[in-house]
Amino acid sequence: MLKKDLVLQLKCRTYEIPRHPGVTEQNEELSILYPAAIVTIDGFSLFQSLRACRNQVAKAAASGNENIQPPPLAYKKWGLQDIDTIIDHASIGIMTLSPFDQMKTASNIGGYNAAIKNSPPAMSQYITVGSNPFTGFFYALEGSTQPLLSHVALAVASKLTSALFNAASGWLGWKSKHEEEAVPRQKPKVEPATPLAVRFGLPDSRRHGESICLSPCNTLAAVTDDFGRVILLDVTRGIAIRMWKGYRDAQTGWIQIVEDLHERVPERADFSPFGSPQGPSRVAQFLVIYAPRRGILEVWSTQQGPRVGAFNVGKHCRLLYPGYKIMGLNNVTSQSWQPQTYQICLVDPVSGSVKTVSVPFHLALSDKKSERAKDMHLMKKLGASLKAKAPNLDLIETEIKELILDIKYPATKKQALESILASERLPFSCLKNITQTLMDSLKNQELESVDEGLLQFCANKLKLLHLYESVSQLNSLDFHLDTPFSDNDLAVLLRLDEKDLLKLQALLEKYKQENSRAAVRFSDDKDGVLPVKTFLEYLDSEKDVISVKKTGEEECVALGSFFFWKCLRGESSAEDMCHTLESVGLSPQLLLSLLLSVWLSKEKDILNRPQSVRCLYTMLHLLSKMKVAIEETWDSQSVSPWWQQMRAACIQSENSGAALLSAHVGHAVAVQISNSLTEKKFSQVGLGPDSEALTDSWEALSLDTEYWKLLLKQLEDCLLLQTLLHSRVNPSTARGSSLQAEPLPRLSVKKLLEGGRGGIADSVAKWIFKQDLSPEVLKWANKERDAENPDEPKEGSSRGLSEMTEVETDLGAIPDLLHLAYTQFPCSLELDVLHAHCCWEYVVQWNKDPEEARFFVRSIEHLKHILNAHVQNGIALMMWNTFLVKRFSAATYLVDKVGKSPKDRLCRRDVGMSDTAMASFLSSCWDLLQTLMEADVSRDEMPVPVLDTEDAWLAVEGPTSIVELALDQKPVHYPLVEHHSVLCAVLCAITRFSLKAVKPLSLFDSKGKNAFFKDLTSIQLLPSGEMDPNFISIRQQFLLKVVSAAVQARHGVAKDRDSSEEAPSPPFEKDQDWPVLALDLAHHLQVSEDAVRRHYVGELYNHGADHRGEEAILQVQDKEVLASQLLVLIGQLELLARLPPTLCTWLKAMNPQDLQNTEVPIATTAKLVNKVIELLPENHGQYSLALHLTEAVEAIAIPPL
Repeated sequence: MLKKDLVLQLKCRTYEIPRHPGVTEQNEELSILYPAAIVTIDGFSLFQSLRACRNQVAKAAASGNENIQPPPLAYKKWGLQDIDTIIDHASIGIMTLSPFDQMKTASNIGGYNAAIKNSPPAMSQYITVGSNPFTGFFYALEGSTQPLLSHVALAVASKLTSALFNAASGWLGWKSKHEEEAVPRQKPKVEPATPLAVRFGLPDSRRHGESICLSPCNTLAAVTDDFGRVILLDVTRGIAIRMWKGYRDAQTGWIQIVEDLHERVPERADFSPFGSPQGPSRVAQFLVIYAPRRGILEVWSTQQGPRVGAFNVGKHCRLLYPGYKIMGLNNVTSQSWQPQTYQICLVDPVSGSVKTVSVPFHLALSDKKSERAKDMHLMKKLGASLKAKAPNLDLIETEIKELILDIKYPATKKQALESILASERLPFSCLKNITQTLMDSLKNQELESVDEGLLQFCANKLKLLHLYESVSQLNSLDFHLDTPFSDNDLAVLLRLDEKDLLKLQALLEKYKQENSRAAVRFSDDKDGVLPVKTFLEYLDSEKDVISVKKTGEEECVALGSFFFWKCLRGESSAEDMCHTLESVGLSPQLLLSLLLSVWLSKEKDILNRPQSVRCLYTMLHLLSKMKVAIEETWDSQSVSPWWQQMRAACIQSENSGAALLSAHVGHAVAVQISNSLTEKKFSQVGLGPDSEALTDSWEALSLDTEYWKLLLKQLEDCLLLQTLLHSRVNPSTARGSSLQAEPLPRLSVKKLLEGGRGGIADSVAKWIFKQDLSPEVLKWANKERDAENPDEPKEGSSRGLSEMTEVETDLGAIPDLLHLAYTQFPCSLELDVLHAHCCWEYVVQWNKDPEEARFFVRSIEHLKHILNAHVQNGIALMMWNTFLVKRFSAATYLVDKVGKSPKDRLCRRDVGMSDTAMASFLSSCWDLLQTLMEADVSRDEMPVPVLDTEDAWLAVEGPTSIVELALDQKPVHYPLVEHHSVLCAVLCAITRFSLKAVKPLSLFDSKGKNAFFKDLTSIQLLPSGEMDPNFISIRQQFLLKVVSAAVQARHGVAKDRDSSEEAPSPPFEKDQDWPVLALDLAHHLQVSEDAVRRHYVGELYNHGADHRGEEAILQVQDKEVLASQLLVLIGQLELLARLPPTLCTWLKAMNPQDLQNTEVPIATTAKLVNKVIELLPENHGQYSLALHLTEAVEAIAIPPL
């Protein structure tokens, strides 16, 4: 459509913001190269035309109309003359000649008498590479009429529209046959090319150009040829300015780097009073050459710069340089557009990697007089010196001093000093001397030439180094506290009486014992030792203040250990340390935070050193006396931010033992300071001798004091709870799964306050699940101990746990800790609340791993131990709705689909558990539904429980507790729960006895089926009245199957019993009498209970359990029908000696194969015959047959051995 010739190449030029006001703005353009012509299409016009065509095609496809009017497309076609072959081209864009170049060109073309215009004309420049000439330069004057490509656009749009329109018609199905016939269309008219002669070129008859790559600034171009040369062209002047040889098959590209103004440091002579001395950012261009024959990638600085980089790469790579950006931008939209990620990249097909090239701007300045290059060289040399292993540190120090003093740029000097201070090889003395030397050098310079930022940076680092030196000297002194410290001194210090001190010590001792078992001890670290490199990384100095950078808990502990750990151990002077730290500008609040960080993190060491409490008291008292620690305006009716900071640290700490001790110390110091302030006020008022009443045992009432007391109670509770959670049963006997092996999170007062009203019970429930304690243990631990024998040994514990399993008896101190927890939390750990949380925790963990059926069984056990019916009803209903109903419905439909107990694969696919786990799941569901019905009956007889909270935990916030949610549940609809219970029992029987040809849903009519799996609190339409006899018959057959299977499972022959014992029976079977359950199901399913009883009696006699059969006969109402059934059973026995003909004929008609036990003794059979005679009336048709049978049995009876 553009030209009837082969397209050689497509190139694109996108919009670029002009760097200078005098540069001509270059528009977007698409250029198409033919063997002897170039077609250029305006990029903006092409972009808008394509957008319009897309919209029109979409409208045409939607409306079914093929008539479109595409917009015209502007293009230019130039026929290139005076050149043999063209391989590649570059469209430079619009340019304007200078007056000198205009006159020179006019004289070359028209002679020295040629006339010129007043203003130089604008021209479009094109450069071609090929042969004859090697490089050709073409100039097309702007302003000529541009032909419109209307017919071309029409042809393109028509083809696109027809294709889309026909495809859409075929999809929609309303395309007719005559529309499918191709309609011949008129070929578009091809416009002739405008001749364009070559202005000049670079002639080289022996060489042929292969490619041309234009620089991003359109000023330079790299040309390759078939002789392995790379020529750098000056596009404006049209001359070759540089040449590289020996690069066969070379691939080229460009990198443009913009200078970062922050890295430029002006010289004194560059100072300008007018605006910024830096000016606009400079731009550097680098030429990238990839030589595949040599496998090397080189980066050259242009125009005449050196090679700044060379890399060994593969010989099969490809250099990708697009040279353009996204299309459709203008001077407004291009400012917000982010440039492409990579200007240039190298693709290695062998390794499958993409490599990019990044060039620093300063490499463009790498000449012999460049100070930047010299500084970078010194930086490299400095880095090598820091990594070198030299035996003489003095030589290294001297060399580093010379290097850093030789660096000229302040920014580079700062970078060098940072790398020196970050070195781990240099000792502290070297770092200090080097920094001091640089500081002295800066001070000796003229004031105008000194960089203030570098000077302040050196001063700050020197200040930190002096602080490090002072602290290290204090920690190295031989200082020890020789004053003895007794329990009485500790009580006086903490303001505790003897009883409270003993209670505190006992609590901490239990916590230490349990915590030592649960903790992991690593190799001892050097406490109080901090490398200077780390010290400088953690601290920041600005003006007169030293602050800690935003770091984590580990960094704060390291700094706190460096400052205070020796003091807390009594091995360093606390007064000198506090004075040193205060003098350098560290705030008391920061020091308090560091002190508490190290105290709370060293809990194990602190609990083993009681004298550390006295050291903490001294440190805290000294910090409190610092300026701006406690505001002078503070009074007893307001909260001090100082003490609030300490309480906040104790609240957030997960080390409850150390937090409790620090809180006691903080409370004691706060009381002392408050008392001293109060005494000072009283003395100013002039009370005289009355002020002597203010002794150490007296506390001034203040708001802070009340907050301390509340915190102490909370920490004591948290410590007891943490002690309980650390305790565990004997690990050698404990059964555990991967879920129970997960560690419990450590507690803090903050976590308990944010855990909601059920947070405490939830934490204990997680621990109970981890230890797998039975509900009986919780119930037993809740009982009051014998007041007369409070110190009773563990024999009482063993007697109380005599009925428990062996695992549960090896509990150690757990019952005592549980009893203390019940006493400490009478509301939060009330037994019903704890059982509710345990029930929920077990079912949550079972839901994570349904194969752990024992978790669900234990959950039901906890549910049954809940005494309050309201809580029991709510928890059971929440369990059903959240975890059970979906799996239960899936199990129901699966069993109904296969008509028998499903195989393991099907159970895992549909229900998400194995076949054995599903059997246990169904039995536990039946238990839950039974419990739910019992709770619904009992809830009307007891009040709704009132949930209280301990006084110390009234401020608790967070999620609603499980018990609160349970009490908000609606009452269930009892008949609907009973309806589900019947279905669950049916499923349990099918899976327990592997019944076949049974579809559980077929036992219910449409009303019954529709009521299943609905909300148990809703009113559903359930079956009522007389049931269809067909359903009753099916139900009766099912119940008789259940009874037969149950008797077979219990009273089968020895070989069957042995085989059945190999398969473990689910927990449902442990306490369940299936014949009794079958009678109960018969009542709900409207089946004759007497028929089930008679069948049960017959099965018992059939399996040789005659003594149980005699007991079961007493419950049968219709004895006559039962006797007939038993008579048939008797006839099936093998008694064929001395029989009357009538009896013999009758016996032969019997089939003994139906007998389950054929080895019944004759004496037992005789008793059965006698029982039949007793039951049959004399006028019965089979009475005489029974008499003959009695005689036959007596005749062949064998006396027992």
